[in-house]
Amino acid sequence: MEFFCYHRDRPGSAALRRKRLEEHWSFMDRYEAELIARGPTFAADGETPSGSVHIVELPDPAAARAFAFEEPGYQAGVYRDVLLRRWHNLLGRTMWGFPGGPSGGDRFLVLGLGAEPVSVGRLDVPSAGREELIAYGPLLSDDGATWLGTAMLVRAPDAETARRRLTADHHPYAHIEVHDWEFGGRRT
Repeated sequence: MEFFCYHRDRPGSAALRRKRLEEHWSFMDRYEAELIARGPTFAADGETPSGSVHIVELPDPAAARAFAFEEPGYQAGVYRDVLLRRWHNLLGRTMWGFPGGPSGGDRFLVLGLGAEPVSVGRLDVPSAGREELIAYGPLLSDDGATWLGTAMLVRAPDAETARRRLTADHHPYAHIEVHDWEFGGRRT
């Protein structure tokens, strides 16, 4: 099962985040084979961390909750909340398989929260801008039967273009948020 996990930073927690960074990376090293995508998001200034994205394949919801809530930053109080949802990898690859690679151009996390739950039917990747998608998939109910929204990582020239890529899929969204994002992982 695939899961989308977004830890949102608590305001003023940047110093605590930096202090726990090695513990965070050591924790993530244990999930290296299961990670589909990962990386930090940033505030409007482009420098202040605002959250941490992890898309991971795990055996069940209990393992996903353990992953989300045993993470060292969460345990230390770095994060104000966690969005944890079933997810489906419609691109069928990890971020490391993105043809555009980890650098060059701006990248964004775009979260679209559905206007209302919809039974899962056929789920497609939008054709417009597909080559710029790093990760794309639906946010699903715990049983995987209901669409609750969409999460994507995308390369785009700006946040508004990233937002438009999500709205091109024609799902009704009650709320869309766009965050600066970068490829994550241990800095060498």
